[in-house]
Amino acid sequence: MACTAKDVAAALRTAAEKVAEHRVELVELDRAIGDGDHGENLHRGFTAVVSTLDQAVPETPGAVLKLAATTLISKVGGAAGPLYGTAFLRAATALGDRATMDGAGVAEALRAAVDGVRARGKAEVGDATMIDALEPAAKAAADSARDGDDVAVVLTSAAAAADGGAQSTVDMVARKGRASYLGERGVGHLDPGARSSALLLRAFAEAAR
Repeated sequence: MACTAKDVAAALRTAAEKVAEHRVELVELDRAIGDGDHGENLHRGFTAVVSTLDQAVPETPGAVLKLAATTLISKVGGAAGPLYGTAFLRAATALGDRATMDGAGVAEALRAAVDGVRARGKAEVGDATMIDALEPAAKAAADSARDGDDVAVVLTSAAAAADGGAQSTVDMVARKGRASYLGERGVGHLDPGARSSALLLRAFAEAAR
C-alpha cells in the first residue's frame, strides 16, 4: 500500500512525539560528548513542523518533506538543523511531484537523504555520527524494496538497521563534530545524532504500521 501526503504528515507527527518522549535522553547523550542541546533543538524543530502541518498539509509526499526541511533548517540550531534539513530536502527532491510513495519510493528517498547528510557533514561510516545509523538503514531499505516489500516493511527494516548502526557508535572514536575533540575519551558514548536518526526511523515505521 502506497502512502499519501497525509500519511507522511502523520509520520512526522509521530516523529515529533518520539522526539518529545526521548528529549531528555538525547540531551544527556549530547551533554556527555557535546554541548547538550541536541534533544532541545530537535524537540523545538519537530514541534514547529507539527505546528506548520496543522495549518495546511501540502498535496504530495515530497512537498510535505520539503516543508519539514525548511522548518527544521529555520528552527533547529547547531549541526542538526542543516543536517536533518538537508536529509528531508534531498528526500523531497528524489520524490518529485509523485502523488504517492511505495516501498521503492521510500528506499529511494532514504538513499537520497543519506547521501545529502554525507555531503553536508563530510562524514563516513565509522566516524561516530548519524551516518553510522543512516547508511545501514538505507541499505536495508533498498534490500527490502528489492524484495517487493511495502512501505511499512521497508521502514521497519530500515529502523532495525539504524538501531544497530547507532549502537555501534559506542565503540568508536569520533572523527567529526564536537565529540571528535574528546578522542579516546569519547569511546563508550552513544552518538546522539545516530540515536535520534534511529528514533526518527522507528517513528516512521510505527506510523506506517
